[in-house]
Amino acid sequence: MPGESRGGFAAIGADPDEAEQRIQEWAQGFADKARRYQEMQAETEQLRLTAASPDGRIKVTVRADGSVTDLEFTDKVRTMAPSELAAQILSTMHRAQSDIASRVGETMSAHLGDEDPQTRSMMLDNLRERFPEQPEDQEPEQPETSSKWQLPADEETPKPPPAPPAAGPTPPAAPPKRPRFEDEDDDFGPDFDPLRD
Repeated sequence: MPGESRGGFAAIGADPDEAEQRIQEWAQGFADKARRYQEMQAETEQLRLTAASPDGRIKVTVRADGSVTDLEFTDKVRTMAPSELAAQILSTMHRAQSDIASRVGETMSAHLGDEDPQTRSMMLDNLRERFPEQPEDQEPEQPETSSKWQLPADEETPKPPPAPPAAGPTPPAAPPKRPRFEDEDDDFGPDFDPLRD
């Protein structure tokens, strides 16, 4: 109907100058939003999160995508069993990764404010699922073996044969002595040989 106000694109056609201004504002809004997302992405890519093991022997630094960028040890790790060292590294890495969602959320809020809550919620939920929060007082699992730098079972060196007994071999038994009889003649000395001339 003529004279009836209609919304949407039909309303834009009523005044060409107003339509052009609205399109420019709309395009500028998209450009501003794209710029804010780019700034947020650049800052997120620069994020580094570091965590240390409870005893301070291990430090792990990760990016916002969870990848490890740095791993530091103190000399005290030399006294740790390999299985304990591996468990501590993984535990410390998970502790560093557990802060990713909150730090990315802070960066998004700083650049986007309350804009796009659904997108933000989806991204942060994905990060929380990939990198769950770790309790502060959680102790890493203790390894089953506590021996230092023990080889795996399939790589163990063969055990040497048992050592011989401390005492030497037993000497041969002395031949039994011939019994002496009373009527035996003692004229023969110890060197007597009846077959000798």
